[in-house]
Amino acid sequence: MGEEKIKMRSRILLIIGILLVASNLRAPITAISPLLSYIRVDLPLSNTMTGFLTTLPLLAFAGLSPFVSKLARRWGMEFVVFFALCLMVFGSLVRPFGGIPLLLFGTFLIGLAIAVGNVLLPSLIKQEFPFKMGLMTGMYSISMNVCAMLASGLSVPIAVKSGFGWQGALVVWSAFVIIALLFWLPQLKYNKKVVLDSTVHKPKQSIWGSPLAWKITIFMGMQSTVFYVMVAWLPNILINQGIASTEAGFMLSLLQLGILPFTFIVPIIASKMKSQQPIIIAMAVLLLAGTAGLMFGSGHLFLISASVFMIGIGSGTAFSICMMFFSLRTTTASEAADLSGMAQSIGYLLAATGPTLFGLLHDVTDSYTAPLGILIVATLLLLIMGLDAARDKKVFDKAS
Repeated sequence: MGEEKIKMRSRILLIIGILLVASNLRAPITAISPLLSYIRVDLPLSNTMTGFLTTLPLLAFAGLSPFVSKLARRWGMEFVVFFALCLMVFGSLVRPFGGIPLLLFGTFLIGLAIAVGNVLLPSLIKQEFPFKMGLMTGMYSISMNVCAMLASGLSVPIAVKSGFGWQGALVVWSAFVIIALLFWLPQLKYNKKVVLDSTVHKPKQSIWGSPLAWKITIFMGMQSTVFYVMVAWLPNILINQGIASTEAGFMLSLLQLGILPFTFIVPIIASKMKSQQPIIIAMAVLLLAGTAGLMFGSGHLFLISASVFMIGIGSGTAFSICMMFFSLRTTTASEAADLSGMAQSIGYLLAATGPTLFGLLHDVTDSYTAPLGILIVATLLLLIMGLDAARDKKVFDKAS
């Protein structure tokens, strides 16, 4: 009976640890965007440097992701996640207090740390909770997105009311990383350097040679493109249509409200289905309808609200189903980590070009109609790649 209690306690600590780590995989990024106007008062950030600051974490994701599974094989998943959290704490504490160089350096370190969590948490869930993957992926996703929403919504009030400005607001969010680090400490005693060395299924070919893995990778890139284009440009699009800046800011929160419940619900539903194609079709319809509403809404508040909410639901569905693909389309935790690393490396590299290309098209056409075509192209690619990735098969099946 004593051993069962110990196992149950360690299981609960692992779940809490996963959720706390997940809660820090977006918040350090979304916390800084609302503070940029305050940061630019203190630091001489040009428009180019400001754009680079928001793109820097995506470049860190793309650069490190392919190597994370190799690090986990060498040192063990638990230790690599622990080291990433230490890196995130350091980056979070130095970026507010050293001018532009440390702001960029700290942000880059945070991006590297997040890349580790992005790759390893889905793999860890597959390994530790093979019969609860849908539920755990849903909990992981909603924890990440709730904290991202809170960080984007509360950073400015914290900066203004604390009296410490934008620096104090960023330090507040670093406290959540420290809490996650403390709760992760018990996992170090379970660290195993061979945790990702599968003896059950060792594919002869690399994950990079799997056509299905490439389809999932493009899916990852397109869903990230939709999300980051909307985060970067939605308020500007709506203000251009005559909507007040306050209401335009609220629409960004509405987008994330649409994302939240579906990041929890979709993985649970998807885990019970042999083929996830109906989910892919519903996702594409929502994204296309929402984009059309933004294109032709002409500032009509109700239509715009409905359109933004539909894009939020579609975006949340796309993210969740992509996280499930890492588990559903692989046989082992090792494969899941390799697929996650590949998809997030190339995927975030694709996503990093989205907001910049959107702005370029806007400058060339002096309109938001043509740039919104990026969302239509991304959605069509999501549909094409997703319909095949949603079939009941594995990345190393001959048919894939």
